[in-house]
Amino acid sequence: MKSQIPSLVLGRILVALLTLLVVSFTIFCATELLPGDVAEVLLGQAATPEAVAGLRRAMHLDEPALLRFLRWLGGLLTGDLGTSYANHLPVAQLIGGRLVNTLKLAAVTALISVPVALATGIAAAVLRGSLFDRIVTALAIGVVSVPEFMVATSAVLLFAVYLKWLPALSFTSEVQSVWQLLRVFIMPVITLSFVISAQMIRMTRAAVIEALSKPYAEMALLKGASRLRIVLRHALPNAVGPIVNAVALSLSYLLGGVIIVETIFNYPGIAKLMVDAVSTRDLPLIQTCAMVFCLGYLALITTADILAILANPRLR
Repeated sequence: MKSQIPSLVLGRILVALLTLLVVSFTIFCATELLPGDVAEVLLGQAATPEAVAGLRRAMHLDEPALLRFLRWLGGLLTGDLGTSYANHLPVAQLIGGRLVNTLKLAAVTALISVPVALATGIAAAVLRGSLFDRIVTALAIGVVSVPEFMVATSAVLLFAVYLKWLPALSFTSEVQSVWQLLRVFIMPVITLSFVISAQMIRMTRAAVIEALSKPYAEMALLKGASRLRIVLRHALPNAVGPIVNAVALSLSYLLGGVIIVETIFNYPGIAKLMVDAVSTRDLPLIQTCAMVFCLGYLALITTADILAILANPRLR
C-alpha cells in the first residue's frame, strides 16, 4: 500500500499543473474578449488611426493571439510578468506590495477563523442534537446564505455609520500604532471570517459526525472509553483528511471574497489592483493578478488532497 502514496501525490501535482495551464489559456482568452481596443483606450478618443496602429505594433497587439499567449506564458515561466500598459511600470513591482497586503489580510483572517471554526464544528459534532448544536447549525446555514457584499455592507452600516466605532475604509498608510492596525484590519477580517467560518464549521461537523459513526468509534464506546478520548484518539485522526479539505476549501473561498472586501473597504491589496486594472484595460496586470489568485486556489486544493492522501490510514 505504501507504494501507492508517491504515485497518488505525483498524480495530484500533475493534475494541478495541467489545470494551471488550462486556466492560463482561459484567462488570456477572457481578457482578449474584453470590449474596446487597448490602444484606443490608452491614447484617448482624439488619437489618429496612425497613432493607434503604431501603438498596437509597439505592444505586439497586431500579432496573432496564439503567439501573444505563448510569449506571455513563456514570460510567466521565466519570471517576466511584463509591463503595465497604464503606467509603464513592471507588473511584478506593482503586484509586490499589494500582494503582501492581501497575504496579511488573509493570514489574519485564517489565524482567527480556522481555530474558532474547527473548535466550534468539533464541539457541535460531539454535542450533536443539543441546543448548542442546533444554534450553531442554524447560524452557519444563515451566514452561508448571505453573500460577502451584504455582510460587508451591514458591517459598515453598523460599526461605521451608526456606532461610529470603526472607519468605513481601510488605509494602511495611516497605521502608526497597534490600535490603528486593528482599526484597519478589523472590518475586512470580520467580513471574511463570517463567510469562511460558517462553511468550515458545517464541513468539520459533518466529518467528525461521520467518523464517530464508524464501527471503531462505537466499539471504543462499548469498551467504556470516554467521549473525549473517542473524539481525540479515534474520530479526529480518521477525520483529518475531510477536515483538511474543509479548511482548504474555505481558505480558497477566501480568495474570492477578498476581491469584494478589498473593493468595498478600499483595502490596498492585489484584488483592488485587479479591479482598477480592468477599468483601464491593463491586460498584463489583469492576467497576472488572475493567475496569482488561481495559483493560490490550486495550491490550497492540491495541498489538501496530498494531506488527505498522507492522512489516510489505509494508505499508511
